[in-house]
Amino acid sequence: MTSRPATTTLWRPTGPKELELVRQGGFRSWPARLPEQPIFYPVLNEDYAIRIARDWNVKHDGAGFVTRFEVESEFLARYPVRQAGGRTILELWVPAEELEEFNAHIVGRIAVVHEFH
Repeated sequence: MTSRPATTTLWRPTGPKELELVRQGGFRSWPARLPEQPIFYPVLNEDYAIRIARDWNVKHDGAGFVTRFEVESEFLARYPVRQAGGRTILELWVPAEELEEFNAHIVGRIAVVHEFH
């Protein structure tokens, strides 16, 4: 019997365009970054993701979504946790050129857990 690796739950606030690309990928990977997006940043808590999706994505894109997904914890150890404001505003900064490798360490599917309009 093969044991499942330890995972860490991450969240990602996203707009409708990025979510459509995730859907096209079978909810198994994040799309490549655009040239003006050198970093992919998943966040470490749901409340922070909700605030971004509700307060930023809705304003700029007309809708905001919060996704939840699992990534192998051992792999994530290479990315230091970044505090982007208050003590609960925590992100991982994944360089765009490492996103394909990051995607290979997602366990299971990316789930949409909140939707705002």
